[in-house]
Amino acid sequence: MNNRKRAGIIAAIIGMVAFMMMFHAGSPTPILNWPVETYMGLAFTIGWLSSVPNWLAYVLAALVLILMVVGFYKIGGWVYSLMTRKR
Repeated sequence: MNNRKRAGIIAAIIGMVAFMMMFHAGSPTPILNWPVETYMGLAFTIGWLSSVPNWLAYVLAALVLILMVVGFYKIGGWVYSLMTRKR
């Protein structure tokens, strides 16, 4: 595993934790329950705002979270490559 992949993984973890912190600001939910509550809250929000069936809201919520992880990973790798570029 090279350093670019490590930077991407670290950026993905930090990005998802930051998203969960933003989603649960002011909530009394324990930190260990944040990932499940984030998924359920995102599914509820998608279902409520778009009036899609429940199963589709859950699938779309999972897809959004997966795309966020991939996006944060790519951004972390890109920033690392910018920082280590030779001049």
